[in-house]
Amino acid sequence: MKTNFCPGPISRRSFLQFGGLSMLGMTLSDSLKLKAALASGEASVSADTSVIFIWLPGGPPHMETYDMKPEAPLEYRGIFQPIKTNVPGIEICELLPLQAKMADRFNIIRSVSHDFADHGGGHKRFLTGRIPATPVGTVNDAPAVTSIIFKCLTEKGGFKDGMPPVVFGADGGRAGIDTFANGPAYLGSANTPFIVGGDPSDKAFKVQNLGISREMEARLEDRMALRQGLDQFRREIDQSGVLEAMDSFNQNAYQMLTSAKVRDAFDLSKEPLRVRERYGMHAYGQRGLMARRLVEAGCRFVEMVWENPFPGKPQPSDCVYNWDSHAVNCNIFNDARWRFPAYDQAVSALIEDLYQRGLDRKTLLIVTGEFGRTPKISTAMGTANKVMQPGRDHWAKAMSMIVAGGGMRTGQIIGATNSRGEYPVERPLTPNDLWATVYQHLGIDASRSFLDHQGRPMPILPFGDPIEELLPSRSA
Repeated sequence: MKTNFCPGPISRRSFLQFGGLSMLGMTLSDSLKLKAALASGEASVSADTSVIFIWLPGGPPHMETYDMKPEAPLEYRGIFQPIKTNVPGIEICELLPLQAKMADRFNIIRSVSHDFADHGGGHKRFLTGRIPATPVGTVNDAPAVTSIIFKCLTEKGGFKDGMPPVVFGADGGRAGIDTFANGPAYLGSANTPFIVGGDPSDKAFKVQNLGISREMEARLEDRMALRQGLDQFRREIDQSGVLEAMDSFNQNAYQMLTSAKVRDAFDLSKEPLRVRERYGMHAYGQRGLMARRLVEAGCRFVEMVWENPFPGKPQPSDCVYNWDSHAVNCNIFNDARWRFPAYDQAVSALIEDLYQRGLDRKTLLIVTGEFGRTPKISTAMGTANKVMQPGRDHWAKAMSMIVAGGGMRTGQIIGATNSRGEYPVERPLTPNDLWATVYQHLGIDASRSFLDHQGRPMPILPFGDPIEELLPSRSA
């Protein structure tokens, strides 16, 4: 996948330089105040719901995970066998035994599809809820869901206890805002998530620039007090509300820098070792654990990218960095044997934790990629190992995902594809239906509009309806 690194205004590397030490100067404030002053309308949002969104870039194979077709011809079904779960009638891949034991706690959706089979187009289509202007590239022409949610959650107040409302985590060097089409487009760079790059399972991992020395904190307090005094005088003659909005951005930045609660939320050493090991001491597991800690601390939307489960470690020559299992990239079956145990461990631990800690009604968990893989297996020579091997190409007309929590009834299969996994034949859905469900869960009115660069009102979601099967059960 093409990587366009663009860190955004509060990336882990640049937060102090742009959003911290200079936050009390006019540069940051002047940049942010213009965007804040242009905001219009008010959002009605829920105060106690959250979303964990696990993103699997490259496109996980639906035929090797949650939509197996054991009766299909060999060139379609592959070599793995389905196994029974703890829900009668639901079967998933034999490489996911931990999830099989808790299928009653999540739902499988098999019928989401769209028309963009390039990674760039697929990312934009899925992560914005809009038809992208171009089928390739990851620079958005419409705001990503992360930016929309950030804007709606911060319009009527600052960061609660300094906690950023939206957090995005990915591998080091892969955490640019445009890498996975998370750009804000016409909502402006002020409306971007707090970015955490790096592997949290690495012993040297550290979220940069959250903590500061006591001396620096005192200096910031002095500058904040001075700035507030000056702004109070200026605000008396300012009728636009710009300075008030500017102050909120300054306060948010200051609270993030000085909040022990924020630092602790990101600090996985606060967790018992047995809990960390249950999630898995790999990138998937530790990002999943961080996501759970963040929503407990008050984050409202956490997107964690799961690409390589063991970044920085030698990768088998017949495996691929992310989920892009072309034959030229990997042997899809050997890649699954290498990748799926970490995936199964992390997902099952996260779901288990949501229920054990009483988060299953508050927190909605979604695990998905941008599309599925071709139902028919192809063969080609591997670029790395020069061996002929099986793989599957991009396929946007069918994909599978799992959804848990959110107070919904679980243990369901939603939708179905045909006998060869090619396209939906029951309950056809699009990514927009999933986002309509997310917005409703967060209490965000998806019909609300924001102005684009041409001053045209653009609804948050141009089409799509909440997925009825995923709405909170009345008896819960």
